[in-house]
Amino acid sequence: MEEDTLPLQISHYFSTTFNADIGWAHNSPATDWSSFSGNGLAIPFYGFDDPIFSSLLSENPPLVSASDEKSLRILHLLMAAAEALSGPQKQRELAGVILFRLKELLVPTESAATIVERLAVHFTKALQSLLAGKGPSFHRHPAADELPALQLMQDMSPYISFGYLTANQAILDAVSGFQQVHIVDFDIKEGLQWPSLIQALVSHKNGNFTSPSLRITAVASGKWSMAKVEETGQRLTAFAASVSLPFSFDHCRLGRNQRFRPAAVRTVKGDAVILNCVLQWPQTPNRTATSVKSFIGGAAAVGACLVTVVEEENDGGEATVTAAAGFTGKFMDEMKRHWAMMEALEEGFPKQRMAREMVEKEILAPRIAAAVWKAYCEEEGGVGEWMAAAGFRRVDLSGFNVSQARMLIKLFNYGYRVEEENPNKLVLIWKSRRLVCATTWAVPPAAAGEAARETCL
Repeated sequence: MEEDTLPLQISHYFSTTFNADIGWAHNSPATDWSSFSGNGLAIPFYGFDDPIFSSLLSENPPLVSASDEKSLRILHLLMAAAEALSGPQKQRELAGVILFRLKELLVPTESAATIVERLAVHFTKALQSLLAGKGPSFHRHPAADELPALQLMQDMSPYISFGYLTANQAILDAVSGFQQVHIVDFDIKEGLQWPSLIQALVSHKNGNFTSPSLRITAVASGKWSMAKVEETGQRLTAFAASVSLPFSFDHCRLGRNQRFRPAAVRTVKGDAVILNCVLQWPQTPNRTATSVKSFIGGAAAVGACLVTVVEEENDGGEATVTAAAGFTGKFMDEMKRHWAMMEALEEGFPKQRMAREMVEKEILAPRIAAAVWKAYCEEEGGVGEWMAAAGFRRVDLSGFNVSQARMLIKLFNYGYRVEEENPNKLVLIWKSRRLVCATTWAVPPAAAGEAARETCL
């Protein structure tokens, strides 16, 4: 399938282009769509009011087909198992019985014909891990498997690019006029967010015909995380050199209690310091709510002029789901989120079965395990809600940023849309399902005064 190459060159200064020539150069494999066959095009938008979920949530469910009846039975069993696991200890035996019944009903994911069946396999495995008292298996995929899957996900869905695009443009808007930009990245992963920002900084001369310098400090935890961070740093350094951007890369570790230590970040007077926190892929077991809050809470101490946050959205439009207490309600929310993601991939690329299977196996399956474990173990709400309560100030997104996000989703099928919920918040939605949001913040006034540093606001 031929890739779209529409450049978003609305102004002289933009955060992302959608051109195959701008990417990881030799450091990231290009997607060979011919190996996945077919020329699947987007199909019409039908709305996310799926009859199966409607039946699951309604007191007077509509009539469904025989195949939908099986799907409904599977979803009922999943919800019953989740409820049993969240109840008293004596119900864990019941959860085991339900999960055994689910295994009888389900077939392996490679043989599953429907989204419900494939989804149920992954969620059943996640519940079995909870029952056994085991955390999710955070697979250390080799780059040969993981990077192509991430590239495919970016090509097939705006789910990843949306957050990166919005955060990057907010950073560019904030650092205009500065010659030294320093980004502290909470979870850099493969570093896929930063090549487009590097490209944009090269094109932005700050009025004196020189590009600003960029320094990225990645926050790591554990030996494996540190090794991966160093690999990412090498790729970013090579990429920046290839486009002649002054660039340096550093890293720091979380403390023993998984808390961020601002003193571990080396800052220079005059830097425009940005804290970047992308939380939409909960695949790192040590990135707890406590570590996230300690990172954001350190914004004033490092002199940050902007905090960018990308996180998954709860389905606030469904009171029947969000009002459900504890783990069961969050479990339902995760099922709906991943249902929407898999549905979007299938509707947008119906003929690229192999590509979808790769994304589901390498990205969505481990992600489901992590999301369910997190929902079970953590009681924390959204980071944005906590930041507002803690006194962080909302920083308005530029009109160009909003327009750019809306142009991004036009590269994909018609089910996606972007909502500007607050002046500092954009939400990516698939049909009626809220998926991920991006927000921008400044440190509380009192904390900013105590830090007494030059800022870019």
